[in-house]
Amino acid sequence: MVVQFMAKSSVEDDSRGGRDGDAAGVARHPYDFLVSGPRNLSSPNWRDLIHSSWRDPNYKRMVIACFIQAAYLLELDRQEKRTEENGLAPNWWKPFKYKLTRTLIDERDGSIYGAILEWDRSAAMSDLVPVRPRGAPKAVLALRGTLLKSPTIRRDLQDDLRFLARESLKGSVRFAGALEALQSAVARFGSTNVCIGGHSLGAGFALQIGKASAMQGVFVDCHLFNPPSVSLGMSLRIIGEKASSVVRRMKVVARSGEVAAATEEAKASETDGSSTEAKRWVPNLYVNNSDYICCYYNHTAGVGADGSPDAVKPTPRNGDAAAKLFVASKGPQRFLEAHGLQQWWSDDMELQLALSHGKLIDRQLRSLYAVSQPHPSSKA
Repeated sequence: MVVQFMAKSSVEDDSRGGRDGDAAGVARHPYDFLVSGPRNLSSPNWRDLIHSSWRDPNYKRMVIACFIQAAYLLELDRQEKRTEENGLAPNWWKPFKYKLTRTLIDERDGSIYGAILEWDRSAAMSDLVPVRPRGAPKAVLALRGTLLKSPTIRRDLQDDLRFLARESLKGSVRFAGALEALQSAVARFGSTNVCIGGHSLGAGFALQIGKASAMQGVFVDCHLFNPPSVSLGMSLRIIGEKASSVVRRMKVVARSGEVAAATEEAKASETDGSSTEAKRWVPNLYVNNSDYICCYYNHTAGVGADGSPDAVKPTPRNGDAAAKLFVASKGPQRFLEAHGLQQWWSDDMELQLALSHGKLIDRQLRSLYAVSQPHPSSKA
């Protein structure tokens, strides 16, 4: 799986030294927060005590994306031997009054693949914010995707190939480490005060540890940016769907057959053991249809004649959503940019809630719906 590991800078000539240029003309790093970070995202202030910015889904999406960028930069800072004083990563969480409390390290190569960020009360107090704004999580687990750098590429691609072959990441040491970190944060703060975010491969891990937690009845807020949808199993299913579509078109009774199949599928979904409690966990997925790695989340009925996902409409069942899937209606069209992280904190990003049930996400969460039971320790 080839993955664009970082968001590109929105500044064409970073020698100007930041968004508006430095008076001294000092060049800034292209991943400096002042260069490629969000332009109009405010820091928490006393007004958030009255009307919290965190209650705005767009604000939350943008901040969580910034935290994931920080996870990428923690590893780049390590590789390039930058210290805490001159590192790039801290500037991606400090404006939002969070602090780094834990880094997740891959024991195979010593690389940083994630981080726990917690609300920084001391920093907030200095800006006259005595309490945490409503909706702001106490802790965020941020997981990066693939870094195409020599110190990390071997282990990153190993997990990419693991997903490609098995459509599962449970055998990775990163899965175990991220799940333990999530469980530790939930034990400290309660499930409603913890959030998971991941990009690309990191989104794959976030989805699977979120599901593992939900199967124990512990539901946490989950935000998945460009989650991988391409695997060998998925490719075989697509081929099978295309072949079946050709056969159906050749049959006189194709239409009645499709209706009967749809009816059976609906009946199966209604008797799949799903309960209202099991469906409380609703991950948020953010995809760009120009990104072929994640675009197959945005379809319900296979592929079109040209191999592209069919157009879909919202298809809620029983009033419960399997996932909230947001599609970029105005965003990058070229693959590398479409798979990048920067688009998700861009000021001109336009999203549409595409569907609540998709074929792929339904299949991935089916076991959760069948066996999940509420857990008594899931505290507020």
